Amino acid sequence: MSVTLAQASTIVDVALKKAREMNLAPLTVAVLDAGGHLVAFKREDKSGILRYDIAYGKAWGALGMGFGSRTLFERAASTPQFFNALYAASGGRVVTNPGGVLIRDAGGDVIGAAGISGDTSDKDEACAIAGIEAAGLNADPGGQKAG
Repeated sequence: MSVTLAQASTIVDVALKKAREMNLAPLTVAVLDAGGHLVAFKREDKSGILRYDIAYGKAWGALGMGFGSRTLFERAASTPQFFNALYAASGGRVVTNPGGVLIRDAGGDVIGAAGISGDTSDKDEACAIAGIEAAGLNADPGGQKAG
């Protein structure tokens, strides 16, 4: 199973609505299916030109490693050589900052990932979680605070 277009659209739209409620900087949101293919994407007006690559890289890295990008962020500090190899192996696509959140179905299976860039990583992540939960799915941001 993979995230549907309807679910991905809800994730993007609710994440952006949450960002406006929080008065965040303009965001870029990418939702990928379980195979790493782009399903839905929006870039708010005035969001920087690199934001797509960062949002996609957060989601893609989470999918590729099997845990939210907060875990990547935490592990990168203690194992920089591994992450240098990971960057090289992925052609530089992996972004290790929080904001790449795995999307899990009710059974716990990964069905995609959402990546957001534009504000601080913690705020990007909060918007991704809000969107995923609004779609009736389970958000897994990774990291020590993940359940």
